[in-house]
Amino acid sequence: MAVNVDYQHYLSESSKARKPSAIRRLIPLTKIPGMISLGAGAPNPDLFPFEGISISLKGGESLDVDSSVLSDSLTYGPSDGIPQLNHWLRELQTLQHQPPKEFGLTIGTGSQDLVTKGLQMLISPGDNVLFESPGYVGVIAFLRHQPCNLVDVELDSHGVIPSKLREKLDNWPVDKRKPKVLYTVPVGGNPTGVSQTLERKKEIYMIAQDHNLLILEDDPYFYLQYGDKIPSYLSMDVDGRVLRFDSFSKILSSGLRVGWATGPPELINVMNLVTQTSNLQPSSVAQAITYTLLQSWGHDRFYEHTRKVASFYKDKCQQFCKYASKHLAGLAEWVEPDAGMFIWFYLKGIEDSFDLILTKAVEKKVLLVPGIEFYCHPEENGPSQFVRASFSNVSEADMDLGLERLASLLREQHTV
Repeated sequence: MAVNVDYQHYLSESSKARKPSAIRRLIPLTKIPGMISLGAGAPNPDLFPFEGISISLKGGESLDVDSSVLSDSLTYGPSDGIPQLNHWLRELQTLQHQPPKEFGLTIGTGSQDLVTKGLQMLISPGDNVLFESPGYVGVIAFLRHQPCNLVDVELDSHGVIPSKLREKLDNWPVDKRKPKVLYTVPVGGNPTGVSQTLERKKEIYMIAQDHNLLILEDDPYFYLQYGDKIPSYLSMDVDGRVLRFDSFSKILSSGLRVGWATGPPELINVMNLVTQTSNLQPSSVAQAITYTLLQSWGHDRFYEHTRKVASFYKDKCQQFCKYASKHLAGLAEWVEPDAGMFIWFYLKGIEDSFDLILTKAVEKKVLLVPGIEFYCHPEENGPSQFVRASFSNVSEADMDLGLERLASLLREQHTV
């Protein structure tokens, strides 16, 4: 049953005190016909040297950025992104997720820009934040410099374990501040490569309802699912307690730095206030290029493209697992992913993968990431027997050779 969510309960004191920028709030008013602006202080666009932008696609097609879109994108624009792209993405979210509640949407400089703003908006000094263990190192690095405590959430081969999460919250000490936020990468997790099932998502959402949690759904690999897409938390959010993050980095270009957040308008509005006092806006030129492509494609061709991307990574994953079985059988254990671009190896008979990977594997000319880097509390978790491998940019020949080198190194360690 849906409940009313009090967003003031989640916001930090500094977020509650945020006010719109005196200059930024004038920008929408400059678009009113007949308005004479003496206030905004924007540079004169007649002096910008850019006349047009043309895009050449790999299939041979050429696209031109619309002159009015380009003109608007070359100057200061809205903090939530250019209206054309924001509208296109709202349509996409409605088509893909059919959110049961009214939602807001904002565009950022990649999804990590928005994830960090969302966390910053919610964290008060002394807060406890529920975080997957192991989890995404990019957000771990950010949170280590925030005034909060990270609370490990246990995972298995299907992601967050609902029973463990419920047990942790049901037995939370009365003298400690209870968590109000769960951060999760539910599809093709980084580093584990595992995905939460629909049944688990439903159970975790119920736990969030029972314990009044917000779910930060960081889902950059959603469109890299190898089979049917598992419905998102956003699609089941009858309360308005999900803040979802998407990215074009894995499906269009990581250099464009265009991502978007979807969720309760009350929270999206505060995120926009954070943008107003930090980077003002995401790059409008990058958005104009992105919009030009997407508008040309339409949603159907976008979906067609994402299916090709997912098929590519599925083939890569199957190739990689084939060579892992060839070389690492008996030396390592792993779960074959159903999305994304990572595999999480458990190295049998190895007590600590850190020096092994950063020193000895480098000498063998094979690069991986030591597992300890993905834990919030490395000093408490102790040495890790895990390593993360990525197959996204590796040729089949290099998969074979790289995993052969890793296997050789592991055998050498077993004979020491």
